[in-house]
Amino acid sequence: MSHPKRAIAVMKVLVVAGLLVGCANWTVGDVVPATFAKSNKQTSVDAALQPEIASQIRRNTDVYTQKTVVASANPLASQAGLAILQAGGSAVDAAIAIQMVLGLVEPQSSGIGGGAFLLHSRGVGPTRLIEAFDGRETAPSGASETLFLNANGQPIPFFEALVGGRAVGTPGVLKMLAMAHQQHGKLPWSQLFEPAIKLAKNGFAISPRLHASLLADAYLHLDPHARAYFYQANGAPYPVGHLLRNPELADVLQRIGNEGADAFYKGELAQAMVDKVQQHPKNPGHLRLQDLAQYQAIKRKALCFDHIAHTRVLEICGFPPPSSGTIAIGQILGLLQHTPNALRSPIQGELNADWLHDYAQASRLAFADRALYVADPDFVQAPAGDWQSLLDPAYLKLRAQLIGPTSLKQTPAGTPLGAQKSVYAPMSDQVEFGTSHISVVDAYGNTLAMTTTIESAFGARQMVRGFLLNNELTDFSFAPTDLQGRPIANRVQANKRPRSSMSPTLVFDKRTGELLMSTGSPGGEMIIHFTAKTLLGVLHWGMTPQQAIDLPNFGALGDPMVVEEKRFSAETLQSLRARGAEVRELALTSGLQTIVKLPNGPANKNWISGTDPRREGVVLGQ
Repeated sequence: MSHPKRAIAVMKVLVVAGLLVGCANWTVGDVVPATFAKSNKQTSVDAALQPEIASQIRRNTDVYTQKTVVASANPLASQAGLAILQAGGSAVDAAIAIQMVLGLVEPQSSGIGGGAFLLHSRGVGPTRLIEAFDGRETAPSGASETLFLNANGQPIPFFEALVGGRAVGTPGVLKMLAMAHQQHGKLPWSQLFEPAIKLAKNGFAISPRLHASLLADAYLHLDPHARAYFYQANGAPYPVGHLLRNPELADVLQRIGNEGADAFYKGELAQAMVDKVQQHPKNPGHLRLQDLAQYQAIKRKALCFDHIAHTRVLEICGFPPPSSGTIAIGQILGLLQHTPNALRSPIQGELNADWLHDYAQASRLAFADRALYVADPDFVQAPAGDWQSLLDPAYLKLRAQLIGPTSLKQTPAGTPLGAQKSVYAPMSDQVEFGTSHISVVDAYGNTLAMTTTIESAFGARQMVRGFLLNNELTDFSFAPTDLQGRPIANRVQANKRPRSSMSPTLVFDKRTGELLMSTGSPGGEMIIHFTAKTLLGVLHWGMTPQQAIDLPNFGALGDPMVVEEKRFSAETLQSLRARGAEVRELALTSGLQTIVKLPNGPANKNWISGTDPRREGVVLGQ
């Protein structure tokens, strides 16, 4: 006899997946039913390319503001951020308030049980300071490179690894935010938690996207605490608009607000997380009290590279490893400048097939280098001793010679100038899930881009005191070596940070040092392509932020090229396939937030901003 609740969960997945048929064609303003990759096929290529659930498509317009801007993935979070700015807070203050609200109202994407990368800029010209605050989760001290291997030494199935305690990394977002607040905060730490505490106590309406995520998930209901919070007695998730209260999380946030981040990393809360991870009945993990107590956020040097758009030299800055995002974006943009179609721009929103072909080839070359070289820099040395070697214009010019008229199938990594042949093996393709992104400009001349995550939707599906734990360790390679025994740079090691695709990005005028743009997106490995598309749209094609965000999504992680479904003409797709490309159409639900400085805008309007119509975000400001 089958378990009734398990049957309900399976029916949810089948029904939601079936909604996709016949509903792919959309224009801005339409509503697309929720879809999600079937749970038993998450390790397929399609799952890797489409990690985010598709949901409502809205019509968004550019937003003009004079002094401040807040762009986040949920209206309640943006409102909290704006209220903090209006109270005299800084960009970091606003980001903290936004993150606390997002963890409540968008728990499938981020929260205090996860991690984040925060890129911060202060000042202009010689006084400008760009800082990269790393709050990435770490592998527990008891984890080893065999973490995801079975008794026969083979990688276990993806969701067998994910659900439970095994994949839970030491959360980092709170320690990182505390570090950033100590250096750039204006308001008291406790004040920044008040909007989320109020919402958690009084309740918030379940959004369409949260409901769709709950409807599609086959595992969250297995956790008794999550089931009691998110689901009705009959096993169905609470409907859109249901007022959801989270008094447990309100108490946790109140404690952290009053006592500081250590209230999370030590004492009763820390013990509750450790117990949840270690005592999972089927898939226990290794998180210990000492892992939480000893976790340290890191302030890294931002990774910047020069880029020419028309006649202006730009400085594009992002995160260094363990993020692979800025390196991959920089390589793609640099490689494209050596192609004959580099300056092609979309015509009525349609991207040229020749340009898309070159972009896909550049992407494959960049992802080949990513698979071989990029991992936690505390464990892996950069080629030639410097990550800039992968962005060296001379190296990229040589690599660009591989871009030809037919689609690249086998794409080996390159060897940067001055580097020795790598001792590592390339990491095989593996599922990487999504996140949430925040961009903020304050009235003090500070700007930030922050991408935040618990990895998979609802993380490890383990709820503790009203918040969810991450499954970030699945971003490591499950296999520690290749068949020849060569180690993989991004393998599991104790206290190591898994490689990420998160790409918070700031763009500056190289000559003046003036900030021009803040952007970023969720979307697993596709974050790299979503962000690159928006940079190209604004910097090269003269688009507004909203126009660039609205462009159809596209990219290539390896052999298949993936394009946003029903957004490209049959002729374009056929042209790509004629060159030997495997082309797949998927929803590709980005979540871009983009702020751009206006050089000659309307009176009293200094900023123009956009938010992704594929999600629920809004832009607010003064």
